[in-house]
Amino acid sequence: MVRVIFAMLAIIIIFQNFGINLTAIWTTLGVGSVAVALALQETLSNFFAGLYLLADRPINPGDYVKLDAGQEGFVERIGWRSTSLRMLANNLVVIPNSTLAKAVITNYSLPSERMAFSLRVGVSYGSDPRHVEKVLLEVAQQAVSDGMDGLLAEPKPAVSFIPGFGDSSLDFSLAVHIHHFKDQFPVQSELRKRILERFTSEGIEFPFPTRTLVLDKSVYTSLAGQRWPFGAQPSVPATRDDKAPPDK
Repeated sequence: MVRVIFAMLAIIIIFQNFGINLTAIWTTLGVGSVAVALALQETLSNFFAGLYLLADRPINPGDYVKLDAGQEGFVERIGWRSTSLRMLANNLVVIPNSTLAKAVITNYSLPSERMAFSLRVGVSYGSDPRHVEKVLLEVAQQAVSDGMDGLLAEPKPAVSFIPGFGDSSLDFSLAVHIHHFKDQFPVQSELRKRILERFTSEGIEFPFPTRTLVLDKSVYTSLAGQRWPFGAQPSVPATRDDKAPPDK
């Protein structure tokens, strides 16, 4: 680099000694450089973003990643202009490196491929929470003992009464650890089957969504004046006074 710089300085001095004005040449080169830079702005942006991805290595081929824009899949290739993601449906998504460099990336393969996920289970309000926790934990431990594919024995499965009180159910969370991101789908399916079988044998009920409608006397009166099929008519509840609470 030093030799090149001195050679360029020598050439400039020689041209000046021969009376050749280099101002026009520098101006032309400057304008041409700006035009080329504007024309290749997107390409250069992707190129330098690709260098950043290769140097910083936030993702690697084979990692399962998810972008804040919603794209997710396995990293197939990191090129100089774009990066390819293979989705679970086996489709290929090509993302420009400049977009990828500015995105918020969730890498499910780092720092290790092992990951945890939580399976939410809801039961009716008449169930005993401690009994439900015990049954869920036994189901998970039995699945580990049976050597379920993708399910890890350590860290051990855990059950918590979270998120807790739902609209129509008592909601629990069963936390387990798996080998890889893709293992969560067959593990979830198998655990749900085992939970359903065990709850049926234990007499633990799954809730159904319920809604309570509160109608006052004027609504019943309005409905009573309508024509109903098969001769059915709503009965108007009797109230002792107008200040009585609305009937359900």
